[in-house]
Amino acid sequence: MISDSDIQLANRLADTAGAAIRPYFRARFEIETKGDATPVTVADREAEAAMRALISRERPAEGIIGEEYGPEREGASRLWVLDPIDGTRSFISGRPIFGTLIALVEDGVPVLGLIDQPIIGERWVGALGRPTTFNAAPCRTRVCPELKLAQLATTSPYLFSESEWPAFERLAASSGNQVFGGDCYSYATLASGHLDLVVESGLKLYDFAALVPVIEGAGGRMTDWQGRSLGSSSDGRVIAAGDPRLIDQALALIG
Repeated sequence: MISDSDIQLANRLADTAGAAIRPYFRARFEIETKGDATPVTVADREAEAAMRALISRERPAEGIIGEEYGPEREGASRLWVLDPIDGTRSFISGRPIFGTLIALVEDGVPVLGLIDQPIIGERWVGALGRPTTFNAAPCRTRVCPELKLAQLATTSPYLFSESEWPAFERLAASSGNQVFGGDCYSYATLASGHLDLVVESGLKLYDFAALVPVIEGAGGRMTDWQGRSLGSSSDGRVIAAGDPRLIDQALALIG
């Protein structure tokens, strides 16, 4: 069950991460490449370290899974799942379309999610049983009952495997328009009614856990490519739809 104190802590975590990230935005710093060929910066590491320290101080019995420093107390029934900078390539490029992702997962189910854009001051918060907010005001997805009218987004077509690409191509050909780039920011704008569908593959728990409560609390729906609810055991292939009626139409083309 989500409490006000859980939401307050999530907001404090975002404030903490933002304070660590902002000094490095459009600054000069060293860029490293991790074992999976993705970039990482001092901002990623300092932001996650600051969030982990706050959780350990305030919620010592609860676990943590973070992109940069891995699991801590992973067997706990409540896990804080952190991605300090989702969209590091955009951050490195000086584009403010990255975000900090903070989720609370209970028994494998994402129940609280926060997407924070610390440069332009935008924050979405979603919690199970509560309406999603954008900068503390309720936000909603938009009505779009037909795929042919939908604005479809994905971060990059190069992130699909060779076997997945034809499925996405079929979907893109049937949609109204396509937008590339954005990482978590695409899901945030979907929650505010500016996009209709986001489809991606290869995501880790820290990439998608925060997105689920945000999208669903705004009236949308998120599933995997088989139409199943997302959680700790999901394979990283996701569909987010502002209008839930788009899910079945998308699944018919990519499932």
